[in-house]
Amino acid sequence: MLKNLFSKAARESEAEPTPEAAAREPAESRAYTAGWLLNSENASIIWDTPRPVRIESQSSDPRSVGQCPSVLDFDRKHFMINCPIDVHLRVNLTAAGMDITNVLADKSPIRSDALQRWIVFQPRHEWRNPNRPVLQLLTAYVFVSDDPLYINQYPPIFHYSGDRRPGIQISGRFPIDIWPRALMWAFEWHDTTKDLILKRGEPLFYVRFEGPDPSTPVRLVEARKTPELESFMSSITGVSEIVGQTYSLFKNARERRPETLLVPKA
Repeated sequence: MLKNLFSKAARESEAEPTPEAAAREPAESRAYTAGWLLNSENASIIWDTPRPVRIESQSSDPRSVGQCPSVLDFDRKHFMINCPIDVHLRVNLTAAGMDITNVLADKSPIRSDALQRWIVFQPRHEWRNPNRPVLQLLTAYVFVSDDPLYINQYPPIFHYSGDRRPGIQISGRFPIDIWPRALMWAFEWHDTTKDLILKRGEPLFYVRFEGPDPSTPVRLVEARKTPELESFMSSITGVSEIVGQTYSLFKNARERRPETLLVPKA
């Protein structure tokens, strides 16, 4: 009789874990949480809130590609970052360098001196190909997490932009739990006979988060710039100008990060 009672108690204990046991469950058993914030408050209102990618389907047929579970699951794992400004650039490569023209000129909503601060061309010796200019658009977005998450930056592959981008986006990935830094949009200009046109409000790029368990969903929340987060971000700012391989610094960053970096905004 006592044996049966102990067996029953053991089964109930397995079926209903205590709060202490639940708290010790690994991160893979729950949703990962990623936070986003803007690194600068200056003109920050022009940056849209990151949104999950949703491609509306005009077909209600359950066999439609728009109703396919694998397609829907793939789409919803991406978050869209919109372009904050209107850009229309033309480039002419010369033996001495290159000439860059702001085609919008006086009709541009952004002043020329401000545009030069927003878009920076890399020196020619840093290009992957001497005939393909590389430019960067600085963004204010910072992503952070206390879960072991990598962020992946993609071109807006689900949105058709015609021929307004005569090249390819340079994508990348890094761990946001130990490397919360502002993202950049990098572009390699392949066909320099065509202009580069970006429209405010249109998707500039996507981000997707990658954790140890790919089946675990990711929740994106707006984060607070706490003193701890701001101090840690300062410790990794500008290191790429000093150290060529920043991945070699990840061990130090992991050891020195505060216990909590992500504090959701109320």
